[in-house]
Amino acid sequence: MPRCGAGSCEGARVTNRPAGADRPPVDVWLIEDNQLYRESITGLIEGAADIECSLAAGSCEEALAALESAAAPPSMVLMDIGLDGMSGIEGTRRLRALAPSTRVIMLTVHDERASIFEAIRVGATGYLLKSSRGEEILDAIRSVAAGAAPINGYIARKMLDMFSGMTTAASSESDYRLTAREREVLELLVEGLILKQIADRMGVSYHTVDTHVRNIYDKLQVNSRGGAVAKALRERLVRRTVPGTG
Repeated sequence: MPRCGAGSCEGARVTNRPAGADRPPVDVWLIEDNQLYRESITGLIEGAADIECSLAAGSCEEALAALESAAAPPSMVLMDIGLDGMSGIEGTRRLRALAPSTRVIMLTVHDERASIFEAIRVGATGYLLKSSRGEEILDAIRSVAAGAAPINGYIARKMLDMFSGMTTAASSESDYRLTAREREVLELLVEGLILKQIADRMGVSYHTVDTHVRNIYDKLQVNSRGGAVAKALRERLVRRTVPGTG
């Protein structure tokens, strides 16, 4: 993968790891076609000792080309939904196919509600508005690294609005054969708790919760937390609402 100093390259830009982190920083790639916003977010990440932005690209095509030659995929990608050329949704689908362990946070604006569910379906982990404060963006990256799925309150309300107007043939809870414990875990996933928090809340081990989550994914036929949350909301599999929507 080509490397270049801050501000010295067009298109994809690779930055240096900030000093001061005791553990390996979370490796983040940014895919954003607005140069000013891309530079702003890259600068924000560079100022955090526990996060690094090893690639800042102006398109999905650049990032996917870099992925093919990278020694290892990034831990996380911040992906603009509204990219020119290959869309953020298609880019997420291809990236997740090549690097299933990489988690994707979509960067979106208010008028892109129609893309929200589709991005979840192809594997996006969470959403952030581009107008989010810098600390909110850093907190979201840290939360995803810890196993959470950040969904901005505005976006969550839009998801609920969309899902409330949908009807599905497979809306019966019995179709998925979720056990009582699996349903409880699913409700806590929707609330935004990470696996360790769920284990503490339920008084069980992390391993037990992880097993429940894997079973939930299998039964709901999804491959990500975001997919499970979306399906739970759309088909009313849980009684609780997403944080910030009440």
